[in-house]
Amino acid sequence: MNSTTPVCVWPVEAVLGEGPVWRASEDAVYFVDIKQRKLHRLTTATGETRTWSAPAQIGFVAPYANETFVCGLQGGLHRFTPSSGQFELLKRIESELPGNRLNDGYADARGRLWFGSMDDAEVDPSGSLYMVDENGEIVVRDSGYVITNGPAMSPDGRTLYHGNTIERVVYAFDVASDGTLSGKRTFAAISGTGYPDGMAVDSEGFVWIALFGGARIERYSPAGALVEEIAFPCSNVTKLAFAGHDLRTVYATTARKGLSQEQLREQPLAGGLFSFRSPVPGQAQAVCTAALG
Repeated sequence: MNSTTPVCVWPVEAVLGEGPVWRASEDAVYFVDIKQRKLHRLTTATGETRTWSAPAQIGFVAPYANETFVCGLQGGLHRFTPSSGQFELLKRIESELPGNRLNDGYADARGRLWFGSMDDAEVDPSGSLYMVDENGEIVVRDSGYVITNGPAMSPDGRTLYHGNTIERVVYAFDVASDGTLSGKRTFAAISGTGYPDGMAVDSEGFVWIALFGGARIERYSPAGALVEEIAFPCSNVTKLAFAGHDLRTVYATTARKGLSQEQLREQPLAGGLFSFRSPVPGQAQAVCTAALG
């Protein structure tokens, strides 16, 4: 596959497909369907697919110790073991906010876990951006979000990008060595159709932002200039991940959520997993090493 035109590689019909991650040791991409409480895996070398049921809405999956994953479910962080299909609660999150759920998450190159929470009804600004440090301490790094999305890091680890979906803006933060954030500023404000959803940063520091309702992925320079658009045959593009031996194969999730029956007829591949080739490689997928239990 040499084209930057997205091709559907698994028409899985996800209601809210999200959070693709690449696991090189398996030649596989994992991703979730939040609303159907599913965790999916596509083994790219063989085309084999597998699906597991989660015990609650599952917002993200990130590589963890011993070939397991840490997952953000409504109510807390869980360890997922593919060989057994079991989810084990590690840490409860926001027990005092039963209307919230965990959304997007990301493991940075230092092994820290970043993730956001959100109001499941998408109304109240009750969501926060969290960081889990190497010792397993969970701290709030920002708050006041209706829907959190992103988070992603620059190659030098000095800039964190995080989306405020409802406000249609992506912020940039300066990152200190201990993970403290400062210098919050607007990195990109979406001017066309769509809302900023998940994102990834390539090896050159360019930020790729999936647009829910925008039928595209936008690529921004480190200075915040829009430099490229990748058009999709369906409206709701949710997140992307760089994969393959050269980290130039992109996998992107999409969603059927919010589409009318007429729109679904016009977009038969909505909710599918797509792939295309990137002109530059991404960053290698990091593993969360935080001591979560």
